[in-house]
Amino acid sequence: MKTLTVALGDRRYPIHIGKGLLGRADLVKDHVRGRQVMIVTNETVAPLYLAAAEAMFAGFDCRSVVLPDGEIHKNLTVLDTVFDALLAQGYERNCTLVALGGGVVGDMTGFAAACYQRGVDFIQIPTTLLSQVDSSVGGKTGVNHPLGKNMIGAFHQPRCVIADTGTLDTLEDRELSAGLAEVIKYGLLGDEPFFCWLEENMSELMQRDSAALAYAIERSCLDKAAIVAADEKETGQRALLNLGHTFGHAIETGVGYGNWLHGEAVAVGMLMAADLSHRMGWMNAADVHRTENLIARAGLPTRAPAELTARRFMDLMARDKKVVNGKIRLVLLKAIGQSLVTSDYDPVQLMATLEEHHALPSHVGRVV
Repeated sequence: MKTLTVALGDRRYPIHIGKGLLGRADLVKDHVRGRQVMIVTNETVAPLYLAAAEAMFAGFDCRSVVLPDGEIHKNLTVLDTVFDALLAQGYERNCTLVALGGGVVGDMTGFAAACYQRGVDFIQIPTTLLSQVDSSVGGKTGVNHPLGKNMIGAFHQPRCVIADTGTLDTLEDRELSAGLAEVIKYGLLGDEPFFCWLEENMSELMQRDSAALAYAIERSCLDKAAIVAADEKETGQRALLNLGHTFGHAIETGVGYGNWLHGEAVAVGMLMAADLSHRMGWMNAADVHRTENLIARAGLPTRAPAELTARRFMDLMARDKKVVNGKIRLVLLKAIGQSLVTSDYDPVQLMATLEEHHALPSHVGRVV
């Protein structure tokens, strides 16, 4: 087991990474301050891991609520299911919520914890690669709105994160690839040596080599933890973590939540950012090619849905959280490992990028 720390002063918390961590009560006992525990999971994860998670909280008043699975259910209506369970069973202000699942479960549980009685503790137990390397760390929580992804939410840090790499054994190939998009993101935005390592080890990652996956998770969490510790509320450099996300969120919203996985949309978004960066004279053609090649090797799409026209993209991107004074801010690239947040780009070149990159029908969330 490797343990990293998100350094946020008296709110610092550990990230435990390793195989066979589910069921280890010693990892959570110091992070539960009351007697009441509510595990939030979904209908896919519950049959696989709920019993093991419940065993971690033996001796507590531990109950569970099982949500429907999928991005389409990440909304306020389904979130009320969690509040209904907490209120009906008399959960108090010193209770602890536990997120057992992927990014959707983690985001919703964290948001419920941020809101319930104005804020209660929660623990992250991510079960997908994407949630282990990204969404479980950093305290971003929330739900989607029909007009925009993650537009309703709060910053609320977990008490600890327990990433059991054994849960990846039951992960579908498509979900594994989606998680690799976020792994590639860390190399692109600020860790060029890690990007090079990914180029050398992508085949091992796709074959689920346990040592390669463990290293990729650890390195990703190290990179994210350092950024979050420096800028918890995204007033500066934390915005770099949104590389590919403004484009990607537009894809997810435009084709309907769940039709493309988050990581698939982010993969295309990173390529669009690289393309625009090249058009601006910042990123060289060789680095753009390396980026596209690595994303394709991860089994991810390289073009956006054909029905998302450039104008539709612009309409959707205009609702992004990073819009300031009506100007869309984007995370762009100077080179592999060098990124920046800027609104200083040529809108004509942006439109050219949007026109160039829509080519796949929306039901094809993968390379063909």
